[in-house]
Amino acid sequence: MHETPPSLLALTTYLLSRVGKTARTRITERLAARDVRLWHMAVLAALADFGPHAQRDLAARLTIDPSDVVKILDELAAAGHVERARDPADRRRVVVTITSAGRTALADLTTDASAVQEDVLAPLDEEERARLHDLLLRLFAHLHEGTVRER
Repeated sequence: MHETPPSLLALTTYLLSRVGKTARTRITERLAARDVRLWHMAVLAALADFGPHAQRDLAARLTIDPSDVVKILDELAAAGHVERARDPADRRRVVVTITSAGRTALADLTTDASAVQEDVLAPLDEEERARLHDLLLRLFAHLHEGTVRER
């Protein structure tokens, strides 16, 4: 194994990038075992947390290209995880709702994601994990202003 240059290890942003990349790879691999991608989980989580959405609003909320959202929703609908219907108030809008099967799938995906999180955060105790989470939330809120509600 190759040693990482100390000048890179001195950069917090480098460490965030490498840890994030490793965590994303691990969660991606875990979800792939269920034939699911992270975007599938993100869509299900948004629908479970915020309720039904118009397709274009869902794309905006998750910063996904609208054409990519259509493909993700096609896959989720084929699996029975979401339903799409025309909005009776505006027939041009398609409203997406998570199904009971989608909620079950999301619970399974969350369990998988939590297992990956447990593995990635293994060297930290509970207090350190909570502190890291709070710090990351602050950074996320700073970089993505208006996208995080206070807890």
